[in-house]
Amino acid sequence: MITVKGQKCIQNADLVLYAGSLVPKEVVACAKEDAKVIDSSSMTLDETHALILETARSGGMVARVHTGDPSLYGAIKEQMILLDRDGISYEVIPGVTVAFAAAAAAKISFTLPEKAQTLIFTRLAGRTPVPDLERLRDLARHNTSLAIYLSAGNPDEVAAELLAGGYPGDTPVVVAHRVGWPDEMIITTHISDLPDAVKEAGVHKQAVFLVLPGQKDDPLFSKLYSPEFSHGYRK
Repeated sequence: MITVKGQKCIQNADLVLYAGSLVPKEVVACAKEDAKVIDSSSMTLDETHALILETARSGGMVARVHTGDPSLYGAIKEQMILLDRDGISYEVIPGVTVAFAAAAAAKISFTLPEKAQTLIFTRLAGRTPVPDLERLRDLARHNTSLAIYLSAGNPDEVAAELLAGGYPGDTPVVVAHRVGWPDEMIITTHISDLPDAVKEAGVHKQAVFLVLPGQKDDPLFSKLYSPEFSHGYRK
């Protein structure tokens, strides 16, 4: 999945630097013949920046290709700091956010009338900690929809934190693995069964968990299209 604007950027770039652990090669296959196409998955920040700097200072254009939306866990801030420092102009082109791509693949809605009107993006603490006030069990106390990133390696703790925060064990969870790749996998389970479902599927990375309270309740339809509901475009 890529936006038209993002694809045009890749097509016109002299250097395409893509995160190969997260971005399928098919996404960058549209690069022009004489472009350098380099997988950055094994590179450091200094190494990727040196390549960008070399191309930009020689008058070329770079497409730095991340997965989904780079503003979410995309390590974009430090890259922009270096570009600003070195006087390199740039534009951020958002992609398709993984949680939304997963919701589309699973055919679900995060928001439900009178059931769930808030979506929280978060992750478990791991090698990178999270602030104390953002612990998963504390966020779970809101009992609203959650998109949990970067936590597939520890489904036991995810389930334990959600239950400790007050979610019922039968709350639906969608496990979306490698969304947008040819081997995409969508698993529907419940919080209490989440660890077993993840382990049985062999998923340990590249997955997002969607916690979906209210999905099993009797549906309430939006008033937007109700004949009894008027608004600025319909009396």
